[in-house]
Amino acid sequence: MPAARESLLDAAYTALARRPWSAVRMVDVAASAGVSRQTLYNEFGSKEGLARALVRREADGYLAGVDRALSGAGDPCERLAATAEWMMSAAHDNALVRAMLTGCWSERLPSPALTAVPSSSAVPAQRRADGPLPSPGDLVSLVRDRAVAVLHGAGPPPDVAELARSCELAVRLALSCVAAPPAQGGVADLLRSALPSRLTA
Repeated sequence: MPAARESLLDAAYTALARRPWSAVRMVDVAASAGVSRQTLYNEFGSKEGLARALVRREADGYLAGVDRALSGAGDPCERLAATAEWMMSAAHDNALVRAMLTGCWSERLPSPALTAVPSSSAVPAQRRADGPLPSPGDLVSLVRDRAVAVLHGAGPPPDVAELARSCELAVRLALSCVAAPPAQGGVADLLRSALPSRLTA
């Protein structure tokens, strides 16, 4: 029931924008999505299952945005700058993404354990959500590795180790700007000045 699942996740995300997770009620999420409470429990099993699925969806959406930024036009430096800008924008606009990137979960947010939990769900998407959730370190590695894979073939690259260091620098610089936004020029200007000139075509 993918459409109902997405509607329920949308309803949970909207409810979270209005009130702390502890005050979000399953019956209200179901009503807002236009489905029965039983459908909600069939999909997610519990409020904790709903929280895990919501965090998993936001992590997947964040990584899809990273992929779009990396696939844009320009030399590797410009593509890393676009990725850093996306990381900051996503964290600014989405409290769950910000918490995943920084590890700072406020009392307003769900804070599911990052380790896998036992799952007896018959719903494949929920079994995946019940698996390990990404930590800040996992997200750094995922974005770095995606950047290396995409940019390795973009023009005459430096050696892979140098490219990996540059990609990790870009990710970590962007994360530092999530915590303390830069003044003028933004993260892209900081990144352009920090990356090796060999990344610029």
